[in-house]
Amino acid sequence: MTELNKIAKQMVASHKGILAADESTPTIGKRLAKINVENVEENRKAYRELLFTAPNMGEYISGVILYDETIRQRASDGHTFVTVLEKQGVLPGIKVDEGTEAIAESSNEVVTKGLEGLPKRLPEYVNMGAKFCKWRAVIKIGDGIPTDNCIQINAERLAKYAKLCQESNLAPIVEPEVLMDGSHTIEKCYEVTKKTLTVVFEELKKAGVALDGMVLKPNMVLSGTECEKQASAKEVAELTVKCLKETVPAEMPGIVFLSGGQSEEFACETLNEINKLSAGCPWQLSFSYGRALQASTLKAWGGNPSNVAEAQTVFLERCKQTSLARDGQLSSRTQNG
Repeated sequence: MTELNKIAKQMVASHKGILAADESTPTIGKRLAKINVENVEENRKAYRELLFTAPNMGEYISGVILYDETIRQRASDGHTFVTVLEKQGVLPGIKVDEGTEAIAESSNEVVTKGLEGLPKRLPEYVNMGAKFCKWRAVIKIGDGIPTDNCIQINAERLAKYAKLCQESNLAPIVEPEVLMDGSHTIEKCYEVTKKTLTVVFEELKKAGVALDGMVLKPNMVLSGTECEKQASAKEVAELTVKCLKETVPAEMPGIVFLSGGQSEEFACETLNEINKLSAGCPWQLSFSYGRALQASTLKAWGGNPSNVAEAQTVFLERCKQTSLARDGQLSSRTQNG
């Protein structure tokens, strides 16, 4: 077993999933604004410390994706956040993309940037203790989009990023996200997701990426947020598993779904239904959730230091429910309390 394969397997270990705590400074600012907390480094650090020091978090969480600011920070006891996570038995990871820019030929579409300078940045992250990386590509569904060109450029950049990571002995999370935003049907999402994943794996193979040393982070196949007919969790699961079976090579150790704007409850329900259908799937089907693990935690914390213990309890309960869903063991009784 190669070192990369070992890391990838740890990332999708049984009962566990990944916490996406890699919100950029403006994005975490939006989350903090909802609880009337100022977006300053001290508050960002306090909130992340709350998450990373939650007692026995490692029972449910295999890895945490960090943001550049966060991987450089220290907890109040003086230890780096990387050390705090390692003590919990949790792998530290790092988001390395630098957001998106418009595609010249198609003003409504974007491509992810950050390849420039990446070979220099990766060794620094390795020295800080990172074991894996993440890069997100964004595919929008709309009038005449996505174009083949948009899917192609994003797939090529995902593949280049993944190859560079593996050359630095970092396991890449490859995240091609087909957005929920829009009025499209679940069938349209299936069609676009299938096409996107097909092109992504073509490019990964061309680039010489070792598929057994990476993890895929796709969207689930969902109805657009403004679609009149919203698909049930069961329908989401059926089309998602069908799409993956048609596109994802068997040598991939695992797939970690993004929550992509789903509510905490629905993200749990859909993951549970997916895992009920996992018999015969060659890969682990897990999660890499941000908001779907954090929304109620943020609310419980409210920026008040005296609420930390209560907020950690809320966070751990959400992690536990998602862990049950990741094993297809969630019942409505366990989810509701």
